[in-house]
This record gives sequence, C-alpha cells and structure tokens, in this order.
Amino acid sequence: MNNLTTTRESRAGRTAAMGLMLLLAVYFLLPVYFLVVAATKPQGDLAATNGLVFSHFDLFENLHVLFTRSDGVFGRWALNTVVYAVLGAATGTLISALCGYALAKFRFRGREFLFSVILGGVLVPTTALALPLFLLFSATGLVNTYLAVFLPSIVSPFGVYLARIFAGASVPQELIESARLDGAGEFRTFFSVAFRLMTPALVTIFLFQFVAIWNNFFLPMVMLQKESLFPITLGLYEWNGQTARAPLLQESVITGSLVSILPVIVVFILLQRFWRTGLAAGSLK
Repeated sequence: MNNLTTTRESRAGRTAAMGLMLLLAVYFLLPVYFLVVAATKPQGDLAATNGLVFSHFDLFENLHVLFTRSDGVFGRWALNTVVYAVLGAATGTLISALCGYALAKFRFRGREFLFSVILGGVLVPTTALALPLFLLFSATGLVNTYLAVFLPSIVSPFGVYLARIFAGASVPQELIESARLDGAGEFRTFFSVAFRLMTPALVTIFLFQFVAIWNNFFLPMVMLQKESLFPITLGLYEWNGQTARAPLLQESVITGSLVSILPVIVVFILLQRFWRTGLAAGSLK
C-alpha cells in the first residue's frame, strides 16, 4: 500500500513538474514565435493581421530590404557585433583563465583579499560603470573607437571567479609539480596541462561572455557616435527610434531582431556539450 501511494505521488510530482516546465517553455518561446511570424509578414500586415498567425510569406524580401537598406549598414553592424563578441569573449576567457588559475594555484600575500575584491566586482552592475568608463576613455582619446567597446568587454569578474573554482577543482597540484620538475615554465605548464583540464569551464565562461557582449547595448550607446561602429543592438535601437517618421523601418527592425538571435542559438547548439559538462562539474565540485 505504501509503495502504491509512493508511486502515485511520484507520478503526480513528475506530471506537475512537466506541466510547469511546459508552461515555462511556452512563456519563454512565445516572444520568439511572435518574432518569427512578424518577420515573415509585409509591412502592411503587421497591424492588419493577428500577431500570432502567419499571413503573406515575405521573409526573403524582408531580408533583402534589411541587408540593402542604407547601403547595407546592417551587414556592417553584424560584422561589428561578431568582432566585439567573438574576439572579446575569447580574450576575456583567456584573461579569466590566467587570473583564476593564478588565484587557485599560487599562494601570495593578499590573495584572498584580491579574490574578495573580484567577487565584489561581480555585484556591481555594468550600467554603474558606464559613466566612469566614458570619462576614462574620453581622457585617453578612445571614445568612438572599437577599443571603447572591446576593452571593457574583456574584463569579467564572474569569469575569474568561475576559472578559480574550476582550476582548484580540476587541475591536480601533482600534475603541476610534475611539469615543473620536467623543466616546464609556468606559462607552458598552464597551456599544456591546466588549460586542457579546464576546457569545459573555459567554454562555459566563453558562452557567458559571448552572450553578454552580443546583447550589450548600454556601453556602445555611451561610447559610440559613429554609425559604422555600432553593434546590432544599438543599430536596431536607432532604427526603431525613427519608425515614427519612417514606418517602413519597423519591418526591418523586426527582421533584424530575428537575424540577431540566430548566431547565439547556433553557438549554444555547437557548444552545449561542453557547457553542460562545465556546469555539471561545477555543481559537483
């Protein structure tokens, strides 16, 4: 009897959990579905038809208009975003790995205080740093350049935190000592031993960095005035602000928004195996 009751409770719990996950999935995917539907419609159907129902399929025409509007500036924004996100995430991941490895494997005076400061940096919202960064870059003459967006993007206190946790858990001290006894320097030991063992964690850090930089909006808005330097987020924002006097831009904004989320989806699909491994290892360690 007790076993039967337990089985029924277990089934009810699983059913409730699956129902909740289904509702959450619908909640999060509904805006994406709306975006897909709207991107396939001509401008006249956006307000004249139901937002969740397909009408005339003009997706390819909308894409053509998007990439040819204003002499193809959207393609330039997309290239800028790829440069900011890929190079920024890769550089930031390497810096985080080096810092986290040093904090985990080297003992030096003030190490814990430094790590506490880094943890404090995790709690500071990026919007609070925008004005100080603008003043700093303005004094150095870097405002309105690629570096104004790139340099702040490569610093990630959360990435350093993750790298330290994973380095301390996944890189045995014995391997490091063996490499040193074989005559390897500290950088060679890091790249030949620690870097490989930390790969799942580094992919996790890269994904977080990539998504954060790809979706970054406030920092480029503060730092950039040249339209040719805009990322997709800022470019679409500028177009959206012009829809009152140029209504045809609305369809390009919607189609551009759909295009902008595709690279993020592709990156997650390609790296999800490493991402799951990294998160699981972190939870266990």
